[in-house]
Amino acid sequence: MPRAWTLRSRPNGMPTADNFELRDAPVPRLEDGQVHVRNRWLSVDPYMRGRMNDVKSYVPPFQVGEPLEGGAVGEVVDSRAEGFAAGDLVLHMAGWRDEAVLPATALNKLPQLGVEPQAFLGNLGLTGGTAYFGLLDAAQARQGDIVFVSAAAGAVGSAVVQIAKAKGMTVIGSAGGPAKCDFVRSLGADAVIDYKAGPLVKSLAEAAPKGIDVYFDNVGGDHLDAALAHARKDARFAICGMIEGYNAAEPMCFRYIMRVIAMRIMLKGFIYTDYLPRMGEFFADMGALVASGQVKSRDTVVGGLENTPDAFLGLFTGANTGKMLVKL
Repeated sequence: MPRAWTLRSRPNGMPTADNFELRDAPVPRLEDGQVHVRNRWLSVDPYMRGRMNDVKSYVPPFQVGEPLEGGAVGEVVDSRAEGFAAGDLVLHMAGWRDEAVLPATALNKLPQLGVEPQAFLGNLGLTGGTAYFGLLDAAQARQGDIVFVSAAAGAVGSAVVQIAKAKGMTVIGSAGGPAKCDFVRSLGADAVIDYKAGPLVKSLAEAAPKGIDVYFDNVGGDHLDAALAHARKDARFAICGMIEGYNAAEPMCFRYIMRVIAMRIMLKGFIYTDYLPRMGEFFADMGALVASGQVKSRDTVVGGLENTPDAFLGLFTGANTGKMLVKL
């Protein structure tokens, strides 16, 4: 019997295993225009935490008692839709389960780029697209810029580090602990800050004595405040995520927010789906960077559908280096 994870209750602060329930989820009979998919890989991502709250946002909240959603790569089992046949590998958003019946319009057949299927959940999917467009479009980063990246050992952050280096930028990454800092250095970062080792404002001053032109924010909180403190005139900030505040009971406070005025800092929030019409451009450029080895991936893989909540919760405790994936 196919199974799916549902939201049992809405979290208050940090989610726990009690907020999730694994239920039987029989797939319906296949109708015209539909495709039966068996999932191979599931993605878990920090943005999913926001969808567990009953608040208005850029995507609807998850519903209590209903299957959760997320990026997934699966194999077509059966199809009654033109353009899809058994054995095709597809990308879709019916994750957190092992099987699904979906309309063909909800599926994208994986392009033949000579990479492993799970890459389309990482550097050639939402993760890489977020890094690519956030850095190059939202932050308008260009050759010669000094770029500061928070959560640089994570899925998006590690992609940002490599794209920035490939495009001729100086990169300063922040990560937690010696092992993750070593990983960020291995990606080519010019300097790495261990945010657990001391005050961020002081550490960033030492790593970037001339200040920063671009900040790619995955964390918020103290990282964003340190970036504000060391921003140069006309600095551009791409606000991708603020994982430090997702489970916080108190709002974030910023000592250096007034520097936005003096330094004419641009802060721009963005969402991956803003750029879906430009995915052809992304596959061409990012595909070439991946094929050339300028952008590499490192995945943290958790095995088994039953362990999907553990993989998700691990995102908030630093359990992942690179992309967190669940292999079915």
